[in-house]
Amino acid sequence: MIQTTPVQVMDGADVRRAISRIAHEISERHHGAENLVLIGIHTRGVPIAEGIARAISEFEDVHVPVGELDVGFYRDDLDQRPTTRLGRTLLPVDVTNEIVVLVDDVLYTGRTIRAALDAISDLGRPAAVELAVLVDRGHRQLPIRADYVGKNLPTSLQERVTVRVEAMDQEQGVWIERPQP
Repeated sequence: MIQTTPVQVMDGADVRRAISRIAHEISERHHGAENLVLIGIHTRGVPIAEGIARAISEFEDVHVPVGELDVGFYRDDLDQRPTTRLGRTLLPVDVTNEIVVLVDDVLYTGRTIRAALDAISDLGRPAAVELAVLVDRGHRQLPIRADYVGKNLPTSLQERVTVRVEAMDQEQGVWIERPQP
C-alpha cells in the first residue's frame, strides 16, 4: 500500500469564502435568483449546494430550491465500480424551464458531470444547465468545464483531492494527498 501525505490547501474559512463567492457569481450572472434550482451531486455536492443557496438567500432575500442527485445508474464505469452506494435523487421542483446549477465538490475527469447531465435530461428539460464546483483539479477526459469554481487546484494524476464538509465530516477543508516517495 502506498503511503500518502495529506496537505491542507483550503481551511474552513477558505471554503466558506469560496461558497460565498460562487453564490455571488451565480446571482450576478442571472440578475438575481429567479427560476434558479441548485442540485447537489451526492455526496458532498449536496451540502455545498445548500451553502450556496443559504448565501444567495441572505443577499437576494429569496428561497433557492436545492435538490439532490445520485448519478450511480448513469455512470459509464459501473463495471469498474461494483460497490458504488446509491443515494437518493430528490428534486424539490420540476426542473423544466428552470436554470439548473449542478454542484459538486471536485471536478476531475468530467465523467460524473456527464452522468449528471444524463440524469437531469431524464428528469426534465431545463432552460439551462450550469456547473459549480468547489475544486477544479484538471485532467479532464471529456469536454466539460465549470461555470463557477471555488479554487483551481493543479494536481498530478497520482494525487488525490479530498473535500470535507462540516455537515458530514465534522470539519471543513480541502486536502491533497500526495504519494510519499
